[in-house]
Amino acid sequence: MRVLLIEDHPSLSEAMVHAIARAGYAVDHAATVKLASQMAEITDYALIILDLGLPDGDGLELLPKLRKQGSVPVIILTAREELSARLAGLDGGADDYIVKPVEMSELLARCRAVLRRPGERASSTLTIDGLQLNTASRSVTFEKQPISLGRREVTVLEHLMRAAGRVLNRRTLEEAVYGFDDAYSPNALEASVSRLRRALAEAGCELAIITVRGVGWMLPQKNTSK
Repeated sequence: MRVLLIEDHPSLSEAMVHAIARAGYAVDHAATVKLASQMAEITDYALIILDLGLPDGDGLELLPKLRKQGSVPVIILTAREELSARLAGLDGGADDYIVKPVEMSELLARCRAVLRRPGERASSTLTIDGLQLNTASRSVTFEKQPISLGRREVTVLEHLMRAAGRVLNRRTLEEAVYGFDDAYSPNALEASVSRLRRALAEAGCELAIITVRGVGWMLPQKNTSK
């Protein structure tokens, strides 16, 4: 999943990007209303974390525009603790409101809670023929035995499991795995798929990741549940 962090404080945004990435998400960062608006227009985000006090405007002014672009959940993160500010944010369409300072563990818990809300995100567990991925804890098991995977391999697996039976193209997976600021080689995605295949095989999982040459990858749609 890909997250957009809109925050202008340098050290705080750096810490948040690091924490969110370690939790298994691809992260893009914007420090202004203008840049955030541009990024939201061209990228399909799973979650947006929005600061209100930005150098070129108020985050509340951006909220209605984000809402018009789709149902992406928005968490407001701000130093404004007055009840009127919280009500304005929630009434404006935010899904949650966090007052600074915030512990990173709490921020990540709020992210998981918002992503579990009704719709496609209702369940935090994906299962295909004994292979199970918990999207909240980012843990993977086969026949209840843990499989050790890197965060990018977990993200690739999650998207393949969600799209079981359909081909995911390279661009879709790269956008899910890498943020705008991530440096990666042309064959980085193939390397992640290869590591994922190897880990599944070593765990005794025979579920095949099928390469559709020139297009992308897919998992066969077998006994799948969400």
